[in-house]
Amino acid sequence: MARRMRNGLLVVVLVGAVVSAAAFAGAGANAQGTSSAASTSSAASSRPNILFLLTDDLAWNLVKYMPHVQQMRRQGVTFGRYFVTDSLCCPSRSSIFTGRFPHDTGVFTNGGADGGFNVFHSRGEEASTFAARLQSGGYLTGMMGKYLNGYRPAAKVDGKAAYIPPGWDEWDVAGNGYPEFNYTLNENGTLVRYRNAPSDYLTDVLATKGAAFVDRAAAQHKPFLLEIATFAPHGPYTPAPRHANDFPGLTAPRSPAFDEADLSDKPPWLANHPVLTPAQISNIDTSFRKRAQAVEAVDDLLAKLQSELARNGQLANTYIVFSSDNGYHMGDHRLTPGKQTAFETDIRVPLIVTGPKVPHGVTRNQLTSNIDLYSTFVRIGKKSVPPSVDGRSLIPLLAKKPPKVWRNAVLVEHHGPNTNPSDPDRPAAGSGNPVTYEAIRTPTSTYVEYVTGDHEYYDLAKDPYELANRASTLSTAQQQRLHSTLAALQSCHSGASCWKAARGK
Repeated sequence: MARRMRNGLLVVVLVGAVVSAAAFAGAGANAQGTSSAASTSSAASSRPNILFLLTDDLAWNLVKYMPHVQQMRRQGVTFGRYFVTDSLCCPSRSSIFTGRFPHDTGVFTNGGADGGFNVFHSRGEEASTFAARLQSGGYLTGMMGKYLNGYRPAAKVDGKAAYIPPGWDEWDVAGNGYPEFNYTLNENGTLVRYRNAPSDYLTDVLATKGAAFVDRAAAQHKPFLLEIATFAPHGPYTPAPRHANDFPGLTAPRSPAFDEADLSDKPPWLANHPVLTPAQISNIDTSFRKRAQAVEAVDDLLAKLQSELARNGQLANTYIVFSSDNGYHMGDHRLTPGKQTAFETDIRVPLIVTGPKVPHGVTRNQLTSNIDLYSTFVRIGKKSVPPSVDGRSLIPLLAKKPPKVWRNAVLVEHHGPNTNPSDPDRPAAGSGNPVTYEAIRTPTSTYVEYVTGDHEYYDLAKDPYELANRASTLSTAQQQRLHSTLAALQSCHSGASCWKAARGK
């Protein structure tokens, strides 16, 4: 597949049938590539597989450079209002693994006393992941790529070298895989060093290992859960060598929030940011182009796995879930590249699902959250959801007729400012480093309470780019209602109580 830019538009030229049209349609159709009638019947009668592709720092504005992800949108359900519990890698991934908010996992940051792998492990959270739940129900489970910040493949944990957490049958995980080259994988307890040859490019290595896992599951006639968590497109935004010259002249999007003209209404951590310099804007454009190049290999990974599923007669029986751990701002509100804010650029991320009986080309705009993935995966695997899980299964929203009643708010939590010098996500100067806050996103607004006593409120129906902070214009009754919902969500500790708080009742 070749990709070129013409007049600023992405042109995709198919030079080889990576995935057949039948394979794409297989998310809900009968076509099974090269499978036999017997394998098709076997797939239809077994519990569904789950392929979860989780990217790192991928924002919505990169999906247009991923043709196979766009094809997923045409063949499945897109969640238009899907949010993360914290726009930061480790707390977000902890919520995904457990279905619980940061205030329940205890993971608010990427390291130190309130975050990172050490906190997640020391609190015993690894025994409560969706992988452990599905493995106990007979699923073959695989984890590949990035785990949690602070995990080191060679480290000794609980007296065991090359530690592998419970719940995983296949474990191919790196520590610092951000450069995509010169990394070490813990491959089922064996440390394997990869260098800098084109064949060592990490995203491609994960694609190959993922395809082998699909084959293994098919050979064992077992349903599987496979999470492939790429480091791309996280900085330093390293593309595969074959993509390094793509999209010449591509620049970052210029939304109305780009280099925002007036920040005087913003909270103190942001209000005095200077306008972007020409050098900063040039760096933003270069970084965005590299990010677009980096996600091309992720898109190729998806295509390879779809093709392998079709070859094994399993595509129609597999839920494919594509998402990101958090979003990313690039010039919005005068901020250089980063995350961790409560702005839409950072908290609203893609969630796209194809699979058995999933309707095609549908967008659901109900408020959903990454705490919902645990319950969704577990229910797909026909297992019960523990009452301690804060999230809600999304299976009803994957039906042709979704429920009319859903939640009215999602919670976002953040501890800051981030001053950890060893954190690869520590904000660079100018990228935004907000103090601790709690926020809710409702169907039409974002409301933020900072530990400093400052507030933000954006009417997204009138102000989708969050240019005007209207917190000072809220009536006492409006502010009290928002605070009450936020406080209820911030203090909930079970599926029932969190759902009640999210409903506003």
